[in-house]
Amino acid sequence: MPAAAANPQIEFPTPLEQHWQGLRVLQWRIDETANRALQAEHGISLSEYNALAALVYSDDDGHLRQQFLADSVPLNQSSLSRLVGRLENLGLTERYMCPNDRRGVYTQVTKAGIAMVEAARSTYVGAVREMLGEMADDPVMTRSLSEVVRETD
Repeated sequence: MPAAAANPQIEFPTPLEQHWQGLRVLQWRIDETANRALQAEHGISLSEYNALAALVYSDDDGHLRQQFLADSVPLNQSSLSRLVGRLENLGLTERYMCPNDRRGVYTQVTKAGIAMVEAARSTYVGAVREMLGEMADDPVMTRSLSEVVRETD
């Protein structure tokens, strides 16, 4: 078995693949950092914060159809149902049936949910800012996406 390199490098063959992998890693790092900070400081996960923020910042008075919420978070319908159930148990959201279409389920943010987003927002923004700052000097990340896409044409 060959000896492992001390600092192995992964070099994807094209700038497009390099950039896409860099974006995926960046999102993972931001998500992990934000999730840890939100859990430690506010007792909620990043997914829970994202769902609450989508409700709070929607233009529909803090309520959304669950399918629309699932698409905006993004989560599959089953995962969103479990997430909304946790938020409901915490008193941060409420669910109700659509009066015009009994198959439609809406989620409404509560006053406690609004307060949670207001309290947690600076933690979330701080984590995003921290990770973006760390990546600001990475040459793969600082190249514009349009530049990378044009190179592959």
